[in-house]
Amino acid sequence: MNASTAVILVILLAVLIVGVKSYMKKLASGCCGSSDAVKKVRPQDTDSGHYPYHKSVSVEGMMCENCARRVENAFNARPGMMAKASAQKKCAEVWSKEPLDDEMIRRAISEAGYSAVSIR
Repeated sequence: MNASTAVILVILLAVLIVGVKSYMKKLASGCCGSSDAVKKVRPQDTDSGHYPYHKSVSVEGMMCENCARRVENAFNARPGMMAKASAQKKCAEVWSKEPLDDEMIRRAISEAGYSAVSIR
């Protein structure tokens, strides 16, 4: 093995070590890179039976529970609304006491940093 091959191997090994450490940190702290959990915003009314309007939303970009909580918070902070999101299922259930406008749902999810793929 010549010197240039050895240098290339050392560089590749260093890149591999940095990549593995970064991935392990991501697994430990969530995809959002924060070890602090996102604080959950509770809706004013937690009984879904009190909300006559309901929509299911497919959400693109949610990878961890912090992501799901951000989507939930986008709705739970609004009066007369409640949401439950699942990063595993890549969806959110949104309830409201007023008729739900699809554009408002898309905007709220976009402001949280994600994309609404479909609304049913």
